[in-house]
Amino acid sequence: MLESLEKAGRYLGQSLRLMVGLPDYQTYVAHMESTHPDREPMSYEAFFRERQEARYGGGQGKCC
Repeated sequence: MLESLEKAGRYLGQSLRLMVGLPDYQTYVAHMESTHPDREPMSYEAFFRERQEARYGGGQGKCC
């Protein structure tokens, strides 16, 4: 029971972070280690910058 509550808490936390636009660096690193072990993961700063550009555009500027 405790294990399922912990798992639900992790999913809830991840969902909330995604809802407000906060990228999940630890999930990204785990994905890179399991799926792409031959590639170096981005630093947190590079990851955050890439996610910001993906969300808001790369300097294109939007009005409202």
